[in-house]
Amino acid sequence: MSELAEGMTAPGFDLPRDGGGNVSLGGLAGKIVVLYFYPKDNTSGCTVEAIDFTALGSELDAAGAVVVGMSPDPVKAHDKFVAKHQLGVILASDEDKAVLEAYGVWKEKSMYGRKYMGVERSTFLIDKDGKIARTWRKVKVPGHAQAVLDAVKAL
Repeated sequence: MSELAEGMTAPGFDLPRDGGGNVSLGGLAGKIVVLYFYPKDNTSGCTVEAIDFTALGSELDAAGAVVVGMSPDPVKAHDKFVAKHQLGVILASDEDKAVLEAYGVWKEKSMYGRKYMGVERSTFLIDKDGKIARTWRKVKVPGHAQAVLDAVKAL
């Protein structure tokens, strides 16, 4: 599969989310969607990223954007993560990794010489028409949420 690029239609999804119920790209039609993929709840980088997006929540909301974080963690883990850090973002659970694969973020990684499959921290900015307006791959956390907010405001 070719890598998703700006201008392409974002792959749809309909997944269970924290707090019960589902979140779907179709259900967010007409809104700007910040879809960020992260490896695991309650790890250092993932926690900082979720807290940073939460801190900018009112500005993102004012700009018409909804933030959805996605990982392969189960909903129960998302619920604990949200409660522990008072997060204000939607967290979707992609346990079967179908959406992670559709966005090309489920990749072979390597740590200490050991190869394994995992989530490449990435963010996709999806415009009101469901098209990918901007992508960030191999995200480094500090400052990322602010860069995304700046891109949302520029749409």
